[in-house]
Amino acid sequence: MSMKRVFPLIVFLITLSVLGIIFIQMSWIRDAIKLRQNQRTLDIEYAISQIKEQAQKLYLTKSGNIGYMDEESRNYYLQDFTVQMLTTDEMSTIVSKAMKKYNIKENYEYCVTNIFNVPIMSSPGFKTEYFTSSTASPLTSDPNKSSRPETFYLHIADDKNYILNKMGWIIGSSILFTVIIISAFALTVRTMFNQKKLSEIKSDFINNMTHELKTPLATISLAIDALTNEKVIHDSDKIRYYSGMIKDENKRMNKQVEKILQAARIEKQDIKLNLQKLDAHDLINKVANNLSLQIQEKNGTITLKLDADRHIIEADEVHFSNIIFNLLDNAIKYSKNNLHIEVSTSNVSSMLAIKIADNGIGMNRETQSRVFEKFYRAHTGNIHNVKGFGLGLSYVKATVEAHQGKVTVESTIGKGSTFTVLMPLV
Repeated sequence: MSMKRVFPLIVFLITLSVLGIIFIQMSWIRDAIKLRQNQRTLDIEYAISQIKEQAQKLYLTKSGNIGYMDEESRNYYLQDFTVQMLTTDEMSTIVSKAMKKYNIKENYEYCVTNIFNVPIMSSPGFKTEYFTSSTASPLTSDPNKSSRPETFYLHIADDKNYILNKMGWIIGSSILFTVIIISAFALTVRTMFNQKKLSEIKSDFINNMTHELKTPLATISLAIDALTNEKVIHDSDKIRYYSGMIKDENKRMNKQVEKILQAARIEKQDIKLNLQKLDAHDLINKVANNLSLQIQEKNGTITLKLDADRHIIEADEVHFSNIIFNLLDNAIKYSKNNLHIEVSTSNVSSMLAIKIADNGIGMNRETQSRVFEKFYRAHTGNIHNVKGFGLGLSYVKATVEAHQGKVTVESTIGKGSTFTVLMPLV
């Protein structure tokens, strides 16, 4: 199975797994909350049942009906049951013991009402509005046979937040681990995308390196073959010509290898600068003159608007010249018909701003965000239609930053690009 098919399949399977884990997690939390709510309801019912039982027992004791009593006799005497036979302190003690037994720790209030729903006993903090949010239960075993049916109301403060208080750490932990899982998934997918991009860049680099080195090698091979020719061996001019050709192509290969080694040094942050005071305008003029033939070959023009009042910078002459050269060379490479490059300078605070604008093919947003990456190259169709390894702009960025400067790019597809380099003034 090809990588193009495997990659989406892996992302799909991981997504499915994460969604499955989240679904199971949420289902488990929901079931746990439901179980806790049911347990809570039962605890309240058991507590009220004990309150009723203890209140009835104390009533029978206080009414003189002590000792062995069968169920029928007990029910007979309880027909006249009323909490008015109990003191408020006695009732409060009964309620308090029942609440402790069933581990109900929240603040509570209670009230007992008669058949007319009029309160006949209550805790000090019970309010009328609590009736609607209280749990109600008859205090007699059979209200229909009771001469004085009474109802017990139990109000528990903040009962709605009970589940959150009891299960907060479980819910919080579940949410935390779910976020960690999603973050890990996102990081994994992002890493996979980056690895995929790196793989593409690596293949692109190998293709370009092969292409760049193949041409000089082929030329050297032809020159060597020519030197072994009988006619050439005895012609000193032709020997010098072919020897010069071999030398030039060898230099060209050395330059390509040096570029790759330079990229390795940049990656290790091993850029050694020989800082000195330089006239930026003079160096820009020199580099522009050196590239004038290449610009003319493209039927292009270059305009210099070096208007900065202060243009003495502290920089490495070789590296600064390379920065300007790479940016101009890039503009030439990615040009179209009627190429026009404009180089302008201005002062921005304590920096010299150098703008190199072209009317070339431009870049989309993705290319703009990645154009300074090592080995990244904007393609215009054929992978080899623009020569190079994609090292020029990564070198520019690393070198400018080594000078405590900054480089940015603005571009529009079809209209051109503008690179801005900020270099510290002396």
